[in-house]
Amino acid sequence: MVRKLVSTDIDDLAYGCAVLGTGGGGDPHIGKLMVKQVISDGKEINLYSVDEVDDKDWILPVAMMGAPVIMIEKLPSGTESVNAMNFFEHEMKKKISFISPIEAGGVNSTIPLFVGAMTNKRVVDGDGEGRAFPELQMVTYHLYDINASPIVMYDEKGNVNVVQAVNNIWGEKIARSVTIRFGGSAYISLYYCDGESYRKATIPGTIAKSIDIGQRVREAKKEGKDQFDALLDVAEAKHLFTGKIVDLERKVEKGFARGRITIDGTDEFSGRTASIDFQNENLILREEEKVIASVPDLITVIDSESSTPITTEHLRYGLRVKVIGIKCDSKWRTKKGLETVGPRYFGYDINYKPL
Repeated sequence: MVRKLVSTDIDDLAYGCAVLGTGGGGDPHIGKLMVKQVISDGKEINLYSVDEVDDKDWILPVAMMGAPVIMIEKLPSGTESVNAMNFFEHEMKKKISFISPIEAGGVNSTIPLFVGAMTNKRVVDGDGEGRAFPELQMVTYHLYDINASPIVMYDEKGNVNVVQAVNNIWGEKIARSVTIRFGGSAYISLYYCDGESYRKATIPGTIAKSIDIGQRVREAKKEGKDQFDALLDVAEAKHLFTGKIVDLERKVEKGFARGRITIDGTDEFSGRTASIDFQNENLILREEEKVIASVPDLITVIDSESSTPITTEHLRYGLRVKVIGIKCDSKWRTKKGLETVGPRYFGYDINYKPL
């Protein structure tokens, strides 16, 4: 199945992928503007379902790597991600049948659409996370033993770096060091694989799901219905907390945006206090010392007034918010999945308890 995307789809996508991005993946507004511009310039963006991928096709995921907060002061021109793909195809002489997202999150859901439009490449609707995670090996491709290398990295100055690592953990370590030297962000192409491997490893339909989430919430607003209720329904989400952000710690450390917010409860949560730890993405929600939700399940902060998802770089003191939880894809609930992205990997001495 092939779907031609229009400008309204991109608005809906920006909303939906910010919900699924759990606070990370880069500012969705920036990616939205990039893609809407190429559509207004007359370029087409056709989205292909995973079923359209043949065994002998070759798929290349493209993305931005680094701390999302960097993008506030260091905006992409768009050429970086295109250059990373072109280098992979022409300099390394690799056939590319489809461009793919690597995660559901802000700018990383829209970069593949932009690259596809600018290079006339087909874009397939699958990704390696069904949400966003901070490290390169935290993808379902890794769970299926697909090699991240070679990893092509570009920055806005035109610097290019190719990483050929012995495994995906080392790929993350080396690429993270380069990203820091690039000024905190890099545009990358990686996890190049054949169609048969891709179909087994990918999470299908994330872009379409994101568009559906955005559309349903937009229609609820137009019809005068409760947007938050519409969000809970379409995303199959659970309302976990409501309150006001009364404390915020955030710093860029070792290439990640790390921190914690503290929320004083309001409404039915009045008199209670919650906190969220994040590393680019929201990792764990506690009420006092009790764990309410944790990775790999999705924890997303929503503006109480506008029902807009808030990425970690835009969290601030005084915001009134609601926190929702969404079940992760079943691939993450396997033994290898939890070893890769479970709470213990991030240093929390707790066992994962599914939403």
